Amino acid sequence: MNSIAVLGSANMDLVVRQSRLPRPGETIFGAGFSTVPGGKGLNQAVAAARLGGAVNFLGAVGADAYGSELRALMLAEGIRSDGLATADVPTGTAHISVVDSGENSIVVVSGANAAVTTLSEAQRAAITESAFLVMQCELPISALVEGIAAAHAAGVFTVLTPAPVMPLPEGFLASVDLVVPNQIEAAELTGESDPVRAAEVLSADQTWAIVTLGSEGSVVAYDGEVLGLAPARPVTAVDTTAAGDTFVGALVARLAAGYVRGTAVTPDEMIEAVRFATVASSIAVTRAGATSSMPTRDEVEAILV
Repeated sequence: MNSIAVLGSANMDLVVRQSRLPRPGETIFGAGFSTVPGGKGLNQAVAAARLGGAVNFLGAVGADAYGSELRALMLAEGIRSDGLATADVPTGTAHISVVDSGENSIVVVSGANAAVTTLSEAQRAAITESAFLVMQCELPISALVEGIAAAHAAGVFTVLTPAPVMPLPEGFLASVDLVVPNQIEAAELTGESDPVRAAEVLSADQTWAIVTLGSEGSVVAYDGEVLGLAPARPVTAVDTTAAGDTFVGALVARLAAGYVRGTAVTPDEMIEAVRFATVASSIAVTRAGATSSMPTRDEVEAILV
């Protein structure tokens, strides 16, 4: 099994369900509250592990109850944590409002995630021993730059979810093998409101780009050329939290299953992986929560049959 190193954030999600978002200065009642392990990095790690990936998580949590709970989750999901440090600040949290339509708004307090400004030797070793490196932008960019350098030196395939969108070093996106933004993020990164054109721009210089469009599917592009629009699987959404992270985790897990390290991913392999990831994310949005909503490989394959 090709291993997947996930360099990313681990948070405890504090989730409020409510009928709508309050106006400025307004107080409204919520319908429910829950705490769910999350963070874009941990979300993608759990999704990949449940869908067949051999995952090693790299990041940091605090020496607190939330940190202990996140470590326990990784152990239960079969995720290695060789590169998970304990920081002297609290574990990161995400404060999530989910409205009746299933849409959400999120405020992240980075906590221990912000302490990952450079990589440890254990984290570098985990990257070089893997076939894939998966990253997001909820850690300091300096750590991601080091991760890319370590991955390139070892011939590791790199994947970036550029969320939240922030200023990136010149040439950073072009150095990634696969970038997976949603439509809003793609527009911010490229200045192109048309997701097809944004995918073309992001995929220049032999980069894969997949722009996710929610219920409209996703645009798949490579080396400046769009290969097609992958349709979504119609479902009734309950909670869209972590749908994108489920998509990325599933995508990488599927690519890793048949990947030969150091070789190019073919269009057929990428399109098949997108199909698998589309089904996985469609299942996730029918359930509440982040990691709690993610399907297993058996659930996805039962629909693909």
